[in-house]
Amino acid sequence: MRAKSFVALLFLSHLAIAASPANGETGISPPPALEPGKAPPLPGQGPPAAPRSPDQLGFPAALTAAVTPPATPRTPAAIALGQKLFFDGRLSGDGTVACATCHDPARAFTDGRSVSIGILGRVGQRNSPTVLNALYNKTQFWDGRATTLEQQAAMPITNPFEMGSTSLADAVSKIAGDGDYQAQFKLAFGRGVNEQDMLRAIAAYERTLTSFDSPFDHFIAGDGEAINGEAKRGWELFNTKARCNLCHALSADKRDVNTFTDNEFHNIGIGILRHQVGPLAQQAEHELAQGHPPALDTAAITSEMSVLGRFLVTKRPADIAAFKTPDLRNVLVTGPYFHDGSMQTLWDVVDHYNKGDGLTDPWLDEDIQPLAMTEPEIDDLVAFLASLTSAPYKKAADEEFARQFAVSRTDRPQRDIARAFGPKPTQPKPPPF
Repeated sequence: MRAKSFVALLFLSHLAIAASPANGETGISPPPALEPGKAPPLPGQGPPAAPRSPDQLGFPAALTAAVTPPATPRTPAAIALGQKLFFDGRLSGDGTVACATCHDPARAFTDGRSVSIGILGRVGQRNSPTVLNALYNKTQFWDGRATTLEQQAAMPITNPFEMGSTSLADAVSKIAGDGDYQAQFKLAFGRGVNEQDMLRAIAAYERTLTSFDSPFDHFIAGDGEAINGEAKRGWELFNTKARCNLCHALSADKRDVNTFTDNEFHNIGIGILRHQVGPLAQQAEHELAQGHPPALDTAAITSEMSVLGRFLVTKRPADIAAFKTPDLRNVLVTGPYFHDGSMQTLWDVVDHYNKGDGLTDPWLDEDIQPLAMTEPEIDDLVAFLASLTSAPYKKAADEEFARQFAVSRTDRPQRDIARAFGPKPTQPKPPPF
C-alpha cells in the first residue's frame, strides 16, 4: 500500500505543475504495429497541426526574429501551402509517406518509435526529432548535415528509407497537375508549382511551430505556484549537480529558459560499443571523400555508419559518435529518447547520465562523469523536465508521466548506484585510424 500511495502522491503532485487544458489537447496512444513492408499510416492534422501564435508566454520574440531569414516567406498563403504539403503523401515514391509520418502533430511532431519507419516499411537508424522549435536550431538533423529548414525539408523526400521519391522533380510532378496546388503556389509565390517554392513553403510552415507557454514559462514569469516543489528542486539540480546545463544551455554559467540546447554535438556514450567505430570511420572517410550530400544523407539513415554521427559531416575524429543536443521542451511526449531511441523513460535517461555511462568510450565527451544523484533527486529532475510541457500536450504528458513513473518503480535497466557514486574512471585514448 505504501508504494502505491507514493505513486499516486507523486502523480498528483505532477498534475499541479501543468497548465490549464487547452482546446485541442491530445492524449497519445502507442504507435500502431505495422505489417512487414507497410509504412505507418498517415496521421491526421487536427488542432495540434495549426500554426502557433507568437502570443505564448515565454515566446522569445528577439531570438525568433534573429533566426528567421529575411527572405523567408511569412504570408498566410505560404504557410497554408506548407502545411498542406507537410501532410501530403504524394511527395513520396508510392504515395504512402508524408513529412507528418515521422512528425505527427499529436505526438509533438515525433512518431513515438525508437527509430523512424518510412516507405515500404523500411526501418531507419535514427529516432525522429521533433519539428517543434526547430527554427531555433543552428543545424538540422541529429548530425547537423543541413543548415536550414529548407535543406531539411528536401532530404527526406528523396531518401530511399524515408519518403523514397527518385528526385525532388519527381515529387513535384505528382502535384503539379493539381488545380488547388496550382492556385496556392500562384497565391503564395506568384508562379506555378516548383521545387524551390515547395521547400520554402514547408519551411515557412515549420517556422510557425513554436512551443512555449509551459508551466515552467509561467514560473519564470513570476508565478511561484505554476510548478511544484519537486520541479523547483529539479530546476536547481539541472543547473548544478546534474550538470544538464553544460549541454542544455547556451552557456554553462547563464541559465537558459528558452531552447535548452547549446546547438553543439556531443558523444554521450550511446550505442558506440555495439559497433566497430574505428573501421567504420575509415570506411566513411573513404566513401564520403567527395562530400556528396545524397551519399551523406543515405549513410546517416540507412547504414551502420549512422553511429558515426557528426563525423559523417565533418570527418573530424573528435566528432566520432557525436550527436546534436536536442531541445527539451515537451520531452515527456517525444520519447523514446536519444538519437537511436534506446531509452524508454526519462528515468532511464537520467540513470544513464547519473552513472556516467560510456566511460570506456575513447571519444566520450569530457563532461560525462558519475553524478551521485539520489533517487529523490532523480525524481525531482524528471519533475522539472515534465514542467516543460506546453498546454496542447498536457493530457498526453500527464498520461505519459504516470506510465513512466510506474515503470521506473519496477524496471530500471540503466540504474547502477555503485557506479553513480564512484569516481570517474580513466578514459582510454582514442585509437589511431
